[in-house]
Amino acid sequence: MCGCRINGKPFNVLIEGARLTVCSECARHGKICYDQPKPKPVLSTPRATPVTFKVRTKPQPPPVDTSFELVEDFGTKVRKAREKLGFSHEELGKKINEKVSLLRKIETGKMTPDDKLTATLEHALKVKLIMSAKEEKVPQSKVSKKSGRELTLGDLIQLGKKGEEKEISGREQS
Repeated sequence: MCGCRINGKPFNVLIEGARLTVCSECARHGKICYDQPKPKPVLSTPRATPVTFKVRTKPQPPPVDTSFELVEDFGTKVRKAREKLGFSHEELGKKINEKVSLLRKIETGKMTPDDKLTATLEHALKVKLIMSAKEEKVPQSKVSKKSGRELTLGDLIQLGKKGEEKEISGREQS
């Protein structure tokens, strides 16, 4: 504190809340702090019960809802709806808070929008982009002309045999 060299034993003193190492002359201006022995760490005894650890697993993504799917020509639908409402890419991007490049990729079909963006586009453009997933419709050629019902495996085998007979009879004639 005084700036002199400490001759002899230095004192640890508390002066105005600061702990200082000073000479014997400066030690009288503060309260002497005596070094307290540091507590020894307590060694723990072995546990009687076994320690269990939780295994962290990666969070599983939520199950995909396959009951709805994006329409096939979503890009052209988005473009036509945007043009019908008179929006430019920039205006639509500002309205739905998305990048212009993303909207262009969606319109050209280079990218498919996620569910959240699809819902936003549907709302902003007033267009239906999600439809319920339907089972494949059987084309008319696959329906039996005799009974008006769908073809069975047996019907297909019979059709195959009739086709072979025509091919065989055609070969015999030539």
